[in-house]
Amino acid sequence: MKYIKDHIMFIFPMLAILFGIESFIVFDRMSKSYEQELRADYSMLVLTSKPMELSRFKKLDGSISSVDIMEKRSIVEEMAKGMSGISAEDIMQSLPYFYTVHLGKYLDAKAIEKIRGKLIASEDIKSVETFDQSHNSSYNLFLFIKIVLWVFVGFMTLSSLFLVIKQMEIWQFSHKERMQVMEIFGASTMLRSGILFKRAIIDAVMATILTSALFAFLRFVWVERSNIEILTKNKKLLFEYQDIAILGSIAMLIVIVAVTIVVVGNREGKL
Repeated sequence: MKYIKDHIMFIFPMLAILFGIESFIVFDRMSKSYEQELRADYSMLVLTSKPMELSRFKKLDGSISSVDIMEKRSIVEEMAKGMSGISAEDIMQSLPYFYTVHLGKYLDAKAIEKIRGKLIASEDIKSVETFDQSHNSSYNLFLFIKIVLWVFVGFMTLSSLFLVIKQMEIWQFSHKERMQVMEIFGASTMLRSGILFKRAIIDAVMATILTSALFAFLRFVWVERSNIEILTKNKKLLFEYQDIAILGSIAMLIVIVAVTIVVVGNREGKL
């Protein structure tokens, strides 16, 4: 029973660390997908005095990825119907050219304002509308959520790592006599710590499997039953098979760090 309890006391904090890291990985993937949607939806309205090609816009700022010219003939024809003595062609010649400008990546308000400054500095551009209010509110909310998650994952990782190290110290104490005998026969520090590595690696593998299984369950089973549109739409982002390798590598790194801290701390204590 004590053997099972010892392993559980190591697996639980390791699960907390891996769960937090995987949650951040999933959020990062979903946030990038959301950024792409925001980038696709966001555009600037540019009025020019003469026709301009995409290459001309790119010379003004490389962040511009595409431009669409707004068709104004149908609007002008409707306007001309209510005006006597003025033809649609006359109105067309007097109106500027309207372009919808799309960006290559999602930018903050300062970066967009810089782009606006470059565009408005051109003598061929009469006006630029950036729709700052809607863009800023979306960007600030998105940034706030990202910072909160960073803080949460960081705090949970540090506190759980402390518990992992404490459990490693308990294991070291329970195998103290065995390690002392090995030391008398000249075994190296790493060799004496082999039992700690062995037990920690087994539990780290278990924690990796459990965490991966949980997120795989969320993707393949729970999401289909939840009927939550945003999750159903992005269910592929909830878990990818490469996550197993990422979590396994992180778990092994934690084991190495924890064992090293315990062994070095114990050696310095003797000195």
